[in-house]
Amino acid sequence: MADTTKTAATAATSTAAAPEAQPSRRNEKVGIVVSTKMQKTIVVEIEIRKAHPKYKRVMKSNKKFYAHDELNSARVGDVVRIREARPLSKLKRWSLEEIVRRSSLSQLDEKSLAVDV
Repeated sequence: MADTTKTAATAATSTAAAPEAQPSRRNEKVGIVVSTKMQKTIVVEIEIRKAHPKYKRVMKSNKKFYAHDELNSARVGDVVRIREARPLSKLKRWSLEEIVRRSSLSQLDEKSLAVDV
């Protein structure tokens, strides 16, 4: 009888470790890179569409977020996904999760640089 309680306890602890496979609950946003002039930092602009509380007209507003880009891989015009993170500086509270779509502008810049050299 004691053996069954031990196995039940180990089964309970193994199921408690399983939720790690679930995606994190941190907030994610998708936006366009506006600036990459800082080292390891990008500025992402996100368009927010929201209905007016009284008139119900859909209104657009833009908000800028500073995100940490460890590899400096994002370029201006790229569509990126950013995820909430611990505060990294005065303004940075987001980190670059992935680059959803590369900008055609950045591809043109690479070609022109290759031609100039």
